[in-house]
Amino acid sequence: MKAVQRAELLDLAAYEQVRPHFMARVIEAKRPRYVALGPNMTVLFENHDTVLLQIQEMLRTERITSEKAILHELQTYNELVPGDAELSATIFIEYPDREERERMLVELRGVDDKFFVEVAGERAAVVPDRRGTDPNRTMAVHYVKFPLGTASVARLRSGQGPLVIGVDHPRYQARAEAPAATLQSLKDDFEA
Repeated sequence: MKAVQRAELLDLAAYEQVRPHFMARVIEAKRPRYVALGPNMTVLFENHDTVLLQIQEMLRTERITSEKAILHELQTYNELVPGDAELSATIFIEYPDREERERMLVELRGVDDKFFVEVAGERAAVVPDRRGTDPNRTMAVHYVKFPLGTASVARLRSGQGPLVIGVDHPRYQARAEAPAATLQSLKDDFEA
C-alpha cells in the first residue's frame, strides 16, 4: 500500500475548507474496519486514508506548520500504513472506569506480543511497536502489524475469509471473526 506523500498534505487553511467532507468520508470508510475483540478491546485496521486523516488532524490540533515538524509527523504516522503483504492495526484497550483501566493496564503487561490474526486457518503473529513500552504495564493503544503468508494475502485479495483477530494473554483472551464488511474493506486495500 502506498504511504502518505508530502504532496497529499494540505496546509491548515486549505484543510479547514475540506475537513468536514473529508472527515465524514474517512470516518464512514473506517466503520467496517473496526472489530470488537472481546468486551474491552477494539481493533482498527489501518490503511492509507485512515493514516492521512490522522496526520491532517494532528497537524491541525497541534497547529504544526514548520516543514521539519510536518515531515516528522508524516514519517511517524506512515509507519501505520500496511505493507504489501501485511495488515496494520491500532488496538485500543478500553475500560470505562479509570481505576479498573489502570489496574488492567498493569495486569495486561506483556500483551504487546500476544495478538494474532488467522486467515483461513493460517496464523500470523504480531509485530508490536515497542517504543515507549514499560515492563511494568502496557499502553492503552497499540500499533501493530501482521506479516501475512502468500496464501493469506491471496485469500484477502479475493475477499475470502475467514479472518480472525485474537489475543491470548493470561488475563485476557478473545477471538473475533471479522464481518463481511471488514473483509470487503481489506480486499479493497489489497486491490488499491
